[in-house]
Amino acid sequence: MARATTKTATKPAATTKTVTVTLKHLAAGLADKHDISKRAADEMLNEAVAMMVKALKKGERVKIAGLGILQVRKRAARMGRNPATGEAIKIKASKKVAFRALKELKEAI
Repeated sequence: MARATTKTATKPAATTKTVTVTLKHLAAGLADKHDISKRAADEMLNEAVAMMVKALKKGERVKIAGLGILQVRKRAARMGRNPATGEAIKIKASKKVAFRALKELKEAI
C-alpha cells in the first residue's frame, strides 16, 4: 500500500526590514551624546562630508579611523555588450569612489 503524501505549505523566508541610518540619524545621536543642538550636529556632519568630497575631488584618499578608506579609482575604457541587443559597445573611461573597510570594521561585524 502506497503512503499518501500531503504537501504542507511552506512559509516564505521571513523578510527582515533593512534600516538605513542617515546623516540626520547620526546627527541626532551626536546631539544627544554631546549635549549640542541637532542643528549644530547636522551642520558639523554635513561639513565633514563636504570636506571628504573636496579631498576626493583632489584625488586624495580619505581614511576614517575604525571605518575604512575612501579613494577615487580610475576605470579604463573597455568594450561591453548591450544586453538587449547583444551589440558590442564602447564604454568610456570613468572614475569611481572605492571603499575599503579597515580590519577593525571587519572584525566588529
